Amino acid sequence: MTLRGPPGERSPAELLTFGVVNLDKPPGPSSHQVSGWLRDAVDETLADRGVESRIDRAAHAGTLDPKVTGCLPMMLGDATRLAQVFLEGGKEYVAVLECHAPVPADAESVIAEFEGPIYQKPPRKSAVTRRLRVREIYELEVLEIEDRRLLVRMRCESGTYVRKLCHDLGLALGTGAHMGHLRRTATDPFDDRTLHTTHDFLDALGFWLEDDDPEPLYDVVEPAERMLEGIPSVVIAESAAREVAEGAPVYAPGVLEADDGTDRGALVACYTPDGAAVCLGELVGDVDAERGVAVDLERVLV
Repeated sequence: MTLRGPPGERSPAELLTFGVVNLDKPPGPSSHQVSGWLRDAVDETLADRGVESRIDRAAHAGTLDPKVTGCLPMMLGDATRLAQVFLEGGKEYVAVLECHAPVPADAESVIAEFEGPIYQKPPRKSAVTRRLRVREIYELEVLEIEDRRLLVRMRCESGTYVRKLCHDLGLALGTGAHMGHLRRTATDPFDDRTLHTTHDFLDALGFWLEDDDPEPLYDVVEPAERMLEGIPSVVIAESAAREVAEGAPVYAPGVLEADDGTDRGALVACYTPDGAAVCLGELVGDVDAERGVAVDLERVLV
């Protein structure tokens, strides 16, 4: 079978069937609606260009409520197989905390006490089981205070309910509070420095389709490998990559190199020597061994 080439040398069609857009979600539509719009736009564009490889799916990384804006990485085509990566990555938000009484003088110190592990129970409207669970708040700081409003930046574990956190902050302040505007500023490894709007994306598709100019598309859509930054890497031989495509695990003799210090049981990303992602898997053996399984497969990407 033919393996993907280097990420930086892919055609526009290859990029659109295994790519990611760091999307700036607008207020109004749901995350699901936005992913559907992008999926349909890509599929129609590929069809109009006469490309045989099409996409039937797109997926977003971490749902944002309709009113919430900001960082919503959008996976296209086969890149949706990498969705599990975002279950473990941290998130960053900037929220307006609407207090129900004058803000106390010690507000900043009170809010700082919430850094660390906290208990949360999902709200009644949540799609998950309502049981108490622990979420980590990595950073929490007050950026501005104006009248009864606080602008708060928080960096937290994925799965944290920000609306519930704002409610609890209000109780701790003694004023009561609710979440006002919320914007997500980062979903690891993406942040708001490289965001693109839906209009940017649709315009880029139009330039490629109507003017045969792919450059705007290369500015907006990144190779799916971008999503794997920060995950320990294992480089495997092309022969091993072809075996992975047929469902075989990664055997130690097929490993060319691996990040030092990666513990067994860790999630790793395997690549060909030219940087093309092959699979996600669990490191289960010694990569320097002469035989045996080194990586058990979790997601095949070729």
